[in-house]
Amino acid sequence: MTNLEKYINAFAESLEVAPEAVPALKYGESEQWDSVGHMTLIAALEDAFDIMVDMDDIIDLSSFEKGKEILRKYDVEI
Repeated sequence: MTNLEKYINAFAESLEVAPEAVPALKYGESEQWDSVGHMTLIAALEDAFDIMVDMDDIIDLSSFEKGKEILRKYDVEI
């Protein structure tokens, strides 16, 4: 499984959305991506990529694209 597939799966499974819907997701703009969904997503990303996301990055993760940028800080290329 590629990093992109892992990334999409983390979003889809955590937020209970279809994988095709993932790229358009933004925090707070969908029912699924609320504060609880956000923390579930962070946990899934940490598990998928074996990283620990710091608090500033947890707060900054606001979209699918922003998440890719944040993961680069942890040496994860999507």
